[in-house]
Amino acid sequence: MARADDIEQAATGLAQLSLYLRTRQWKAGEALGLTPTQITVLTLLRQRGANRVRTLAKLLGVSLATASRVISALERKQLVRKSIDPADGRATLVSLAPAGVRVVSSRTEFPEALLNALAGLSPLESRALHTALSKVILELQESGAIEPQRMCCTCRFFQPYRHSDQSRPHHCDFVDAPFGTDSLRLDCGDHRTADESVRKQRWRKFLAATPPD
Repeated sequence: MARADDIEQAATGLAQLSLYLRTRQWKAGEALGLTPTQITVLTLLRQRGANRVRTLAKLLGVSLATASRVISALERKQLVRKSIDPADGRATLVSLAPAGVRVVSSRTEFPEALLNALAGLSPLESRALHTALSKVILELQESGAIEPQRMCCTCRFFQPYRHSDQSRPHHCDFVDAPFGTDSLRLDCGDHRTADESVRKQRWRKFLAATPPD
């Protein structure tokens, strides 16, 4: 268990990063005439494809009414479009309109300064950061604080520490290939949620193993 002071300092650091990213979103939004929440919706639709309004609300951590207002504003700007969900005629799907595709394609998802800072980490630091972030996000997910994320560690294709190669100890059954801890994904479009018992078993194995130096 981490010390209370270490926990507080880590939380402070994450808050500072969140504020930085939020500020960058405001600045990007001003140039496009969009709010940070509207930009987030467009980014989610680019990453995940068409989604129901209720699903987007959960991913955003806002009420259904708030999500509906944001999506309606984007629809008026002709950045998104709505359609009937073929899987359920009572549900509405939201997808990017051509203009929305151009908007999200015109901006990089992450600030260059942040990417450069992360690129400066050593391989060991990068692996440790991947592991720590995966654990924090999974704990938040398990507690119900955030919606389930499309993480390697919750995917049925993930086989932790299956290989003896220290540089690529894990295995992805989807592509049938080994990969390293620094390549763990926190959001993967090919993610398929594992059964709870399998997920917990593999996660325990992942945490129990000592990452290679």
